[in-house]
Amino acid sequence: ALMIITLISITYGALVCSVLAIQVIYDNYKVQLRPGAYLCMVVWRALEITTRVTTLVLFSTALTHWVILVGMANLLFFFFLPWVEFWARKGSLAEGVEKNFSKLGTTVVLCMFTLLYACINVFCWSAVKPDLTHQELIERKQSWSSLVMYYSGRFVENFVLITLWYYFKSDFYEYVCAPLLVVQLLICYSLAVLFMLLFYQFCHPCRRLFKYNVHDCLRCVCCRRAGRRARSRRGNMPPSYSTAATMVLVPEEPLVLLDPHNSLPPDVARQLGAQESSA
Repeated sequence: ALMIITLISITYGALVCSVLAIQVIYDNYKVQLRPGAYLCMVVWRALEITTRVTTLVLFSTALTHWVILVGMANLLFFFFLPWVEFWARKGSLAEGVEKNFSKLGTTVVLCMFTLLYACINVFCWSAVKPDLTHQELIERKQSWSSLVMYYSGRFVENFVLITLWYYFKSDFYEYVCAPLLVVQLLICYSLAVLFMLLFYQFCHPCRRLFKYNVHDCLRCVCCRRAGRRARSRRGNMPPSYSTAATMVLVPEEPLVLLDPHNSLPPDVARQLGAQESSA
């Protein structure tokens, strides 16, 4: 009962944060979510958080001390990611975060903000991406590349963790069908990604403002793959004899055989020689 209540609470919190993020990013527009959008977001967030938490719990039962390393690695990665991007851009800290704060106080506030961002990303995709150079501290555009990299990396990480649990699980799971549980977790996370794509493609209130949508990205990827396959097929085809040059090595022949008269029968050659001499 406590696990179900906690799951509902976390899912509701993720839903509220997602809605607030949409309202903050598109504050110049009137944002109104339909029931279908809420349904997609609830299923998306519930499946994503449930599979992530279940994977970490199962992994902790098999490799108890390693789960601390996994959690700290995730936390530190997402904590330093905005700062690395900030240093790579060679930008300056956002001014006006709080008028009464000094530069040290602004840095502390930004560290707390990135810490909150990292804690959310350990379990699910945060709805906003930090931008420490911007006054509002968030990036006001849809970053499809970050979305793809996050879910691809998270899927691979969940697969690795659940695979390690499968090989190092204790006897407590003797009466549990472990392969079926692994497949169920992977399918549930894939369904979470599917509902996320459906939300951005059909249910997002500001989808018409996107420069590219999910359909455009998938079509671009499919076109690239089709082009690569076509080029690979052309490259693997055997050379055509109508266009490819062919070299045949033959033994050297005497210079006498190069005379065109030698290609004719002897009698015909004699007649031609007599005609040429009489002429």
